[in-house]
Amino acid sequence: MDRLDALALFVDIVEKGGLSAAGREHGLSPATVSERLAALESHYGARLLNRTTRSVSTTDAGARLLEGAQRLLAESAELDGCVRDGAESLTGPIRLSAPSDLGRARVLPVIDRLLAEHPGIGVDVELTDGRVDIVARGFDLVIRAGAMADSTLRARPLGTHRRRVCAAPAYLERHGVPSHPTELIEHNCLLMRFGADLDNAWPFAVDGEPMRVLVRGNRTVDDGGVVRQWCVAGHGLALKSEWDVAEDLAEGRLVSCLDDFAPPPTPIQIVLPSTTHLPRRVRRLVEALVDDIGRFTD
Repeated sequence: MDRLDALALFVDIVEKGGLSAAGREHGLSPATVSERLAALESHYGARLLNRTTRSVSTTDAGARLLEGAQRLLAESAELDGCVRDGAESLTGPIRLSAPSDLGRARVLPVIDRLLAEHPGIGVDVELTDGRVDIVARGFDLVIRAGAMADSTLRARPLGTHRRRVCAAPAYLERHGVPSHPTELIEHNCLLMRFGADLDNAWPFAVDGEPMRVLVRGNRTVDDGGVVRQWCVAGHGLALKSEWDVAEDLAEGRLVSCLDDFAPPPTPIQIVLPSTTHLPRRVRRLVEALVDDIGRFTD
């Protein structure tokens, strides 16, 4: 087994969460995968993975090898494509994560156009509103709203967006229109869960000062698209990004509330690994997303 194959197997062990799953991907038995992992650890003179009966995680050395292996494999795939198909052809995999609503409405159409132009590219898309670890999960790029917590990563601005409190006309007819953020405690609010974090402290600006109101409701989900469906169906008030509900607001399915108390807009950005090398296919997708979503959000 050559070094690139060994690195590809190591990456799959981490990304798929276990030796058995990686073995199935490569057509290898768990025993063979274990032997090849041991050979890789012997070569580098370091333990690469912490293993339990249920999961694997990288050691510090393993995390460094993972980042370098992902970069090396991407460069190898790109080099193969350039030599085989010419410099203008883009090939190889792209792994990305995006919020569910924005992903369906704006990201997937951009990907469709890119793949139509470059069929040698393969994409693995995760649509989730939860937070993801771009390095540990091996993503080439992640699209997220809000400030970037990890200063070691790079970001490419896409624009800004506002979040709006909105509800269906039928809900407002039954329960009234809130005139101040504090009145939300009297309403059924549709809540988002971002991983382990419940988004129940809604932000506002009152007399120029930031204010958060703790809200509650009888429906919670980790998918922004479901929150929108519940809201349109009249089940409660929702705090939604304006680009998620723009069409609903324009066509009267939803009504925006408390606009006078809206906080400042938050940034939308593409988060990239800290590695200095970005494959051409990833760069092309980033530029296409900036052109499309940047115009849409600004």
